[in-house]
Amino acid sequence: MDFSVLFEEQYRALSRVNLAFKRSFYNELILNKSRFIAILGQRGVGKTTLMLQLIKEKYFNDDRVLYVSVDTPYFQSVSLYDFAKNFEKYGGEILFLDEIHKLKDFSVHLKAIYDSTNLKVIVSGSSLLQIYKSYSDLSRRIVAYHLPNLSFREYLELIGFKFSKISFDDLLTNHTDYAKDISKDIKPLKYFKNYLEYGAYPFVIEGVEVYKLKLINIINHILEVDLPYITSISLANIEKIKKLVYLIAISVPFTPNISELSHQTEISRPVIVEYLKHLENAQLIFNMHFKARGYQKLRKPDKIYLNNSNLIRAITLDSNIGSERETFFVNQIMNYFHNTYKFYNENILLSKQGDFIVDNKIFEIGGKSKKYRQIKGIENSYIVADDIEIGYKNKIPLWLFGFLY
Repeated sequence: MDFSVLFEEQYRALSRVNLAFKRSFYNELILNKSRFIAILGQRGVGKTTLMLQLIKEKYFNDDRVLYVSVDTPYFQSVSLYDFAKNFEKYGGEILFLDEIHKLKDFSVHLKAIYDSTNLKVIVSGSSLLQIYKSYSDLSRRIVAYHLPNLSFREYLELIGFKFSKISFDDLLTNHTDYAKDISKDIKPLKYFKNYLEYGAYPFVIEGVEVYKLKLINIINHILEVDLPYITSISLANIEKIKKLVYLIAISVPFTPNISELSHQTEISRPVIVEYLKHLENAQLIFNMHFKARGYQKLRKPDKIYLNNSNLIRAITLDSNIGSERETFFVNQIMNYFHNTYKFYNENILLSKQGDFIVDNKIFEIGGKSKKYRQIKGIENSYIVADDIEIGYKNKIPLWLFGFLY
């Protein structure tokens, strides 16, 4: 098997990769010693760039390391398992496999590679629905990481302003000092407004003029290609799901009435709940719940948010600022905690008093004039306020939560 053409393609790809900006996940990936690693994330978040940056910085001109995208005609006629076996025979040690979900029965190939070779393998997958369907077969062999959309801090770094991450506990304790230091260098509110509209994906550097069009293409691909392929949903139901996504985008936020949705869409109640879970796995929405016990954890979501505010702005011109604020907070908190694995994810929950519970603390989200009325007298409670540069005591600027990762 001749690998020279593939190494030539890798060299051309590496020549186009810039090392100036790296996702915050980058160093964590370098330090991981696992044999098999999966980088999972929505289309457009930078998985391919991340893999190529790692090769360029750590393994440039090293013929023991090879990057290939399985989304090529080559792998329509060549078995991935046989390819990996031959690569190892010719001295290969590390194999980067991009767009792994595009390969039929990829989990079977990966299990065989793991069991029959000593290769270190790093894979990426964009079709999260397909990955989740197959991941149970690989869970014993592979360590999976979630690569989220850009944080506000990462967006600032992408456009030229570099700041350090702030841990959740430090942010709550020292938010005034952090906000003062950051505000000496930039006007955070100016850039925060930009971020809410077109800062959540790295392809913003290709121009804001085409940014929303690219986001719409991502949404349509998930709904029209990924979802039907994995779930056998009919095209007629896809159109109904699009209406559901639109309703979430324009709502304040969306509080689902499953019976009403079932009536309007002519889809049964259990199937609608299943569809909402698929949309969450595809990273289009967050299904949020109030704190519950036992079987109540399995019920329908109490509120639904789009995954990030950029999706809202791409879908509708009639977005609600309150919904955008809450969406941003949920998105940044969810992404901050996502790679801290728990048996059951309760990193952020809806709260009867205030808006959210995070780490047993209550958060109320609002504008700069938001008062403490809803959380008055509640210990460990905070106002998270938009349109303020610097907070005071338990009133924290909303934009600062974008520095968590």
